[in-house]
Amino acid sequence: MSIGSQLLETPERQTLRRAVGDLGRRYGSAYYLAKARAGEPADELWTEAGKAGYLGVNLPAEYGGGGGGITDLAIVLEELGAAGCPLLMLIVSPAICGTVIARYGTPEQQRRWLPGLADGSRRMAFGITEPDAGSNSHRISTVARRDGEDWLLTGRKVFVSGIDHSDAVLFVARTEDARTGKLKPCLFVVPRDTPGFEYRAIPMELVAPEKQFQVFLDDVRLPADALVGDENAGLLQLFAGLNPERVLTAAFSLGLARQALGKAVEYAKTRTVWSTPIGAHQGLAHPLAQCAVEIELARLMTQKAGLLYDAGEDLAAGEAANMAKYAAGEAAARTVDQAVQTLGGNGLTQEYGLGALLTATRVGRVAPVSREMVLNYVAQHTLGLPKSY
Repeated sequence: MSIGSQLLETPERQTLRRAVGDLGRRYGSAYYLAKARAGEPADELWTEAGKAGYLGVNLPAEYGGGGGGITDLAIVLEELGAAGCPLLMLIVSPAICGTVIARYGTPEQQRRWLPGLADGSRRMAFGITEPDAGSNSHRISTVARRDGEDWLLTGRKVFVSGIDHSDAVLFVARTEDARTGKLKPCLFVVPRDTPGFEYRAIPMELVAPEKQFQVFLDDVRLPADALVGDENAGLLQLFAGLNPERVLTAAFSLGLARQALGKAVEYAKTRTVWSTPIGAHQGLAHPLAQCAVEIELARLMTQKAGLLYDAGEDLAAGEAANMAKYAAGEAAARTVDQAVQTLGGNGLTQEYGLGALLTATRVGRVAPVSREMVLNYVAQHTLGLPKSY
């Protein structure tokens, strides 16, 4: 537990943080990395976390969830990451997909999906990124068109996490407004075994149990009830999932940063050169202290973003979520780099598991939106500067 967290968090959240940390430490980074290097999902941990109620802590209680919010789910991901088990699908299945369906899904969609997402027995991936659109959601070219009562979905997606172990994917597509002829974003649930839905793994240097996929959608026929929410709601529904994604990505980065800092500090306390622990030297002590400061500041912004979102302050939450994602991503990258430097050659051995984190920390810098686009957002919307892109 970090400095002053007993004042910033409710007793229930403190208890959640301790319990999830205990679970994560029972598995630890050795388990996580072994699964990742074997190309296997971390099913044992996922299943146990689901049975304990941690995966669905943010979902409605009437569907088997914990009735909490994104703030609670961020605690789960951060603590698992700090213990060496940063489960990427927590960002996707309960945070993005679960939140969107809970807020905008029909009662039937909620009954069908939320109980399984809450207890971990079902998983849902999320597909938004396209080869030619990048961070520009306005250029999404995956199109859904009506065919009688059905929808036909056509397009391509890339960097979709965990399809191979998911039951369905929540895809962002665009439909044509009959009044204006303009395309507007809409969300569709597509079961993995739907005809015309093809996916292929993307070879990655990322050491993680979750694989990344490119997707090809060729006139995928969907029933009318595959559409989530209102066809005319547009970006409102989309950002109901994207803001939690940013908050959870910040939590993901914070977990990595805390894991790396813990290993570096322990090593600096026990590694002795010239009869003195290396942590006694300011050349190592000060950079590690700076990392601790940056982690704590990023955690505070992540808490703020989660609390704003849970309070229904979507506009303010968007600004805070972007800032939190940026701050946590930067803190994680610097902390892991400094941890490797502290351990020297040992920092690149599999024994300590820090080398794998070097690549993992890039996730928080490039996804779900790059740090450069976050700075564009802050410059335009927070500072009021002219749009630069």
